[in-house]
Amino acid sequence: MKLSPTLLVLALSAAMPAFAADEPSPLTFNVGAVSDYRYRGISQTRLKPAVQGGLDYAAPGGFYIGAWASTIKWIKDVNGDSDVEIDVYGGWKGEVATGLTLDVGGLQYYYPSNKLNPSANTFEIYGALSYGPVTVKYSHALTNTFANPDSKGSGYLDVSASFEIADGWMLAPHIGHQKIDGPVESVGSYTDYSLTLSKAFGPVTPSIAVVGTDADKGFYTVKDKFLGKTSVVVGLKYAF
Repeated sequence: MKLSPTLLVLALSAAMPAFAADEPSPLTFNVGAVSDYRYRGISQTRLKPAVQGGLDYAAPGGFYIGAWASTIKWIKDVNGDSDVEIDVYGGWKGEVATGLTLDVGGLQYYYPSNKLNPSANTFEIYGALSYGPVTVKYSHALTNTFANPDSKGSGYLDVSASFEIADGWMLAPHIGHQKIDGPVESVGSYTDYSLTLSKAFGPVTPSIAVVGTDADKGFYTVKDKFLGKTSVVVGLKYAF
């Protein structure tokens, strides 16, 4: 599945009905920057900063769609030809029992003109259960996973939480395991972890996180940079 930015805008626009001027908009936007774009613990920017942004639409009945994008370096680092990641997603989220929330959907990772074989473009379905501050989520790839050969069926399981520790300061621990199926399973699979501190000041949210993995250094090193190293990542996000 390949979506151009133009088709993405048209698809989102068609799905968004008009709303009255005095009603809160179901459409929200965000822009931000991070000192290192880490995804599932692995740097997507060779430990360098990234600029990011997205939009989300909350449809009636718990349905939602959205898109998000970030600058990246890893595609070109492995002899591809793309410097941006575009994520398009949609699903349903709602309470299925007292205090228990279910979130299910699909997510397309799109890397324009990435020219890798197999392609870096990846499609996952996901399901998450949240109770109180804790969320357990599983994502399952229906395609090859991020250009790894014969990796259809790979999965990512993670547990995260969010606790208010004082005056709006939020502490979010996280641990996850990425399993890569196929011939690179033994070196491609790994566990990641992070601990993030953040606080919203109106529409602006600064954050600082410690992020690390037990990823194989040989497999996840490019241009002498270990992409899964333990390091501190700072970020700033503006929502409107």
